[in-house]
Amino acid sequence: MEKIRMSTPLVEMDGDEMTRILWQMIKEELLLPYIDLKTEYYDLGLQYRNETSDQVTIDAAEATKKYGVAVKCATITPNAARMEEYDLKDMYKSPNGTIRAILDGTVFRAPIIVKGIEPCVRNWKKPITLARHAYGDIYKNTEILTDGPGKAYLVFEGEDGSVKKELIHDFKDKGMVLGMHNMDASVKSFARSCFNYALDTSQSVWFGAKDTISKTYDGRFKAIFEEIFENEFKEKFEKAGLTYFYSLIDDIVARVMKAEGGFIWACKNYDGDVMSDMVSSAFGSLAMMTSVLVSPDGIYEYEAAHGTVQRHYYKHLAGEETSTNSVATIFAWTGALRKRGELDGIQELSVFADKLEKATLSVIESGKMTKDLALITTIQDPVVLNSRDFILAIKENLEALLA
Repeated sequence: MEKIRMSTPLVEMDGDEMTRILWQMIKEELLLPYIDLKTEYYDLGLQYRNETSDQVTIDAAEATKKYGVAVKCATITPNAARMEEYDLKDMYKSPNGTIRAILDGTVFRAPIIVKGIEPCVRNWKKPITLARHAYGDIYKNTEILTDGPGKAYLVFEGEDGSVKKELIHDFKDKGMVLGMHNMDASVKSFARSCFNYALDTSQSVWFGAKDTISKTYDGRFKAIFEEIFENEFKEKFEKAGLTYFYSLIDDIVARVMKAEGGFIWACKNYDGDVMSDMVSSAFGSLAMMTSVLVSPDGIYEYEAAHGTVQRHYYKHLAGEETSTNSVATIFAWTGALRKRGELDGIQELSVFADKLEKATLSVIESGKMTKDLALITTIQDPVVLNSRDFILAIKENLEALLA
């Protein structure tokens, strides 16, 4: 068959460890034989980030703003052990955090549904998409240990000389104080990203916070969401047959457990951190989760929801066979290719993405899978494939679909 031609490049961000190995296999076996693949390549592997003092991450994010669609491999966020292992000049920030900040984006994660990998919650029939507000709260907090009796205050000094001051607590003994913040602009971007993505994917939006307790902080989140929905999205939602629903976070959790799925669950930063792991584990595996960063102005960056699979990488370096799940990484590529096809009016590219996803899932449903899935599948006597053979089995199915 003639290769599918692309008119606009994808921004391609390479990554680290075992996912970097899988990245190359996927390109060689599942993409390059069928697509005249056009990408603007950035190496976000930790070694090159170190060589460029992390400038490459910034450049990749700026290129994403230019071209509108990116696909990213999993990357290492270094800690003290990684600094020593890679002889780093600095303990660089999370590449995902850097890209999120530049794109002003929201992360949407959803499970990949496949027969044979059943969710723990028996009434979940459709994916639940987690939208996490990835800014502020405890992730940018300031903390103090109090040494003894004394008063702690929350103080804001305005540039105009005004001062707001509230007593936090009158300590009678040792304790601790936590300060955190958020910004209207960030919450507005979060709301717009959620509502736009809902329209893009034909899903309703549920949002939960705790405004009964945190009347000012969480109350501000609630008010901003309501204002933006009423002024900018209500008519669009009604036309599309979608709804926006707000309730207390504990009520939302209870409703989610009884729901069938098929909606976007918008969460504040910590709630999204915790609940995305809960949802992914209940649906089966982090390796079976899609992840896309969406900016309010319609820029998309697709990636796998999991890490770099360090343990498998060390086995690979030692010449040992691995059985590493590549599904989420494949779906990062299909998501980006489908969106590129939609934006550029290249239907063949979107159709190819659909067929590659179908080929991937049909391998698992036929009983052939990687070891992590074999441990949790309801399919009897699954065949465990190594990393390459799993990709080659997908290729065989793909060629049948393309033929």
